[in-house]
Amino acid sequence: MAVPVWSVDPRTGKQREQVATEATAEEVDTAVRAAAATIPALADRAVRARLLRTAADLLEEAGPQVLEAADAETALGPGRLTGELGRTTYQLRAFADSIDEGAFLDVIIDHADTSLAPPRPDLRRYKIPLGVVAVYSASNFPLAFSVPGGDTASALAAGNPVVVKAHPDHPATSELAANALRRAAVQVGLPADVVSVVHGFQAGIDLIKHPLVSAAGFTGSVRGGRALFDAAAARPAPIPFYGELGSLNPVVITEAAAEERAEQIGAGLAGSATLGVGQFCVKPGLVLAPVGEAGDRLLKSLTTAVAETGEGVLLDHRMRDAFIAGVRERAALPDVEAPVTPGEGGEHSVRAGFLTVPAARLTEDGPHELLLEECFGPVTVVARYEDDAEAAAVLSRLPGNLTATLQLSSAEASGEEGRGTELLASLTPLAGRVVVNGWPTGVAVAPAQHHGGPYPATTTTSTSVGGTAIERWLRPVVYQDAPPALLPAELRDDNPLGLPRRVDGVREA
Repeated sequence: MAVPVWSVDPRTGKQREQVATEATAEEVDTAVRAAAATIPALADRAVRARLLRTAADLLEEAGPQVLEAADAETALGPGRLTGELGRTTYQLRAFADSIDEGAFLDVIIDHADTSLAPPRPDLRRYKIPLGVVAVYSASNFPLAFSVPGGDTASALAAGNPVVVKAHPDHPATSELAANALRRAAVQVGLPADVVSVVHGFQAGIDLIKHPLVSAAGFTGSVRGGRALFDAAAARPAPIPFYGELGSLNPVVITEAAAEERAEQIGAGLAGSATLGVGQFCVKPGLVLAPVGEAGDRLLKSLTTAVAETGEGVLLDHRMRDAFIAGVRERAALPDVEAPVTPGEGGEHSVRAGFLTVPAARLTEDGPHELLLEECFGPVTVVARYEDDAEAAAVLSRLPGNLTATLQLSSAEASGEEGRGTELLASLTPLAGRVVVNGWPTGVAVAPAQHHGGPYPATTTTSTSVGGTAIERWLRPVVYQDAPPALLPAELRDDNPLGLPRRVDGVREA
């Protein structure tokens, strides 16, 4: 019996429309096999670049319909979603530019050299696509980390077809986006099945286990991501699993920084922690702030700004229930106070807030370790530390994170005292992106970006944002002493494709 997939309005909790049905094991198998059959067609890099640019164009054309569906399913609002659509189309075009450039192929040629001991054979290395990629959509980004998002864009750019497991919070948006990508494929002469979508919890499990799936990308919870990660590793032939699972994103505020600009820091923290109803993966969830007069001023500013934040709707009622239960459990711990109480708002909404705790409580084993776990939603924990040693003791207990933020004074940031350098070095092992005198919310799509970090932030050292995200879906291969007539065009001496490469140790433009 077919299980319906409904689009639900989180503002009311009511079903909007039936969008699809959950995919059976047979339907997942059909989708994966159809995707695998498109691999030869994706070999042409120029066609792949046209695919991504055409997909961006068609998504923009369908923008009004896509944005209406996304807002109805996520309550994220037209402003936020319009920006996300722009980010998504920019991302597609950026990967098309990467295809044109060709540096991602990482071409390296070392000619034979008989003068070496032992003699070196002729070696030619580049990277090739892995095969069918499974993508698991995120709840909090219905476009940029969903069907047309960075995982899909980078996988297609590398030459891999994609089967997306749609997130249940935005199935209608997922279908609209998939339609745009599939139409783009047909327009550039590719099979539509270079991208397909399946729905349903069991479909996600069947997908990760399919023998023709060669890699997977995931953005979501630690529990869900770890289950899929373990399933990927337990296959007869394990596959790479690039998972983004969870992050606390600690912030360290020095006493000198608080003395210099307590009010500014408090307001900035409030804006970052409550942005998007606290549903960003880089939301600052733990803040180390000094005790004393400067720290009190900071808390006063934070209290005022958070108290003025209106109620918001989370992505679904399951997340709302988890948020309310999570903040209630944290607020009940000894020595934890709530200057602005987070929790239940209206029937379908939540209130933003924050908790405070003496940092010493976080240096010991016990129930306060709960405060070192991510709580998804508009809440952060401010731990008041007595001295640098206490702050360092808290940091030493943290797991891996996507980001870590440092708020310094002007003197500390100048490097004159050496303290800023020391603090920056202390945060570097904790995260993939270290922010100085800014806030972590907002992940720029740029070649130098890194969106990842030590486990459980991610399951690998790779990034899911930025130009190097394409590296996840490639593997290197080297040809030794292959006759020139047999070599792929990318590895020929005359470089007919004009690719950047390194030849005999010399980088060529």
